[in-house]
Amino acid sequence: MTTIDWAELSHAYGSAGDIPGLFARLGGPEDEQVWSALWSALCHQGSVYEASWAAMPVLADIALGRAPGEPLQAVLMAGLITTDADDVRRARHAREIDALLEVARALLTTPEAGDFVYLQMAVLAFEEAGVWARALEGVADEEYELECPECGQGLYVAFGSYGTFTSAGDYVGPRATAPEARGKVIPTPPERLTGIGARLHGEAVAVGRDEVALALTHVFGEAHCPSCDAGFRVSDEVERQWV
Repeated sequence: MTTIDWAELSHAYGSAGDIPGLFARLGGPEDEQVWSALWSALCHQGSVYEASWAAMPVLADIALGRAPGEPLQAVLMAGLITTDADDVRRARHAREIDALLEVARALLTTPEAGDFVYLQMAVLAFEEAGVWARALEGVADEEYELECPECGQGLYVAFGSYGTFTSAGDYVGPRATAPEARGKVIPTPPERLTGIGARLHGEAVAVGRDEVALALTHVFGEAHCPSCDAGFRVSDEVERQWV
């Protein structure tokens, strides 16, 4: 960090001159508050700034245990920064990305690792694996907002604590759609999953994340529009519509 003029860089709140001081406070009793401040400044609501990229070597050092801090937090932050990166930045930070990917893959095989879906997203981001590096967030949210590819109706595809169905309107609260007005979501049996779906499902099963594995069978399954009854693969529409 000593070779970077942080004051000349910007983050969500202006000058990034405070970033070295925040990193220097890691490794103590204030870690939770410090990470919260770093996330807010460097990855505010998913946005990435000049200072975010400048922090990549520091995040790699934390992930590798060469600097104080929580490796998981460093990996998750670097994964978000790396999502949708251009070729120039990927090339400039290739060494850090490779190191972070190795740590992220190791964490992914640790049953007690927190933020499992976000860790999967980080791995995909480091690998430059496409839309799922960002779109997998819907698995953590237990829903996707999509349009029916046949009639254009806006839909919620839900697969979590509220049940598994499609809905053309809110499905929680006093104005929730009635169960009989909802469409079906048919999961794909695990043995029939292929490609990225099979990979993500296998990662979840390997560390006992059964709720994630189950959600993925629906995300890579078939949904039916409650308005026109057209069937479509949820994952296909996520890949087509996610922006």
